[in-house]
Amino acid sequence: MQSQAAGGGRLTTHVLDIACGKPAACLHIELFQIIGELAEPLGSTRTNDDGRCDAPLLSGDRMKPGVYELRFHAGDYLGRTTGGVPFLDVIPIRFGIADKAAHYHVPLLLSPYSYSTYRGS
Repeated sequence: MQSQAAGGGRLTTHVLDIACGKPAACLHIELFQIIGELAEPLGSTRTNDDGRCDAPLLSGDRMKPGVYELRFHAGDYLGRTTGGVPFLDVIPIRFGIADKAAHYHVPLLLSPYSYSTYRGS
């Protein structure tokens, strides 16, 4: 999404396919800033072969305190299940950034029927 400013805070993510035991490559991710009831789009990207994004999702002047949401398009990555409807489709993870100088890492552990996240490092 953008290059990282030296010494500044940043937002990163990665996606692991725990059903296959490998990184989730080419998974579409969208980033939004939540302002009241509105979701303001900030950009989108895809994971690389290591399940990571090639650049931080936020850094530099765009790294601001607030509420954000990552939307992971898991249904497109996992494929369709019986009947053509995925159990998991778009997975939203809403989180807050309090310190614009900190590193916020929001990983996704994914399988066809479950997911989890945590604040990584």
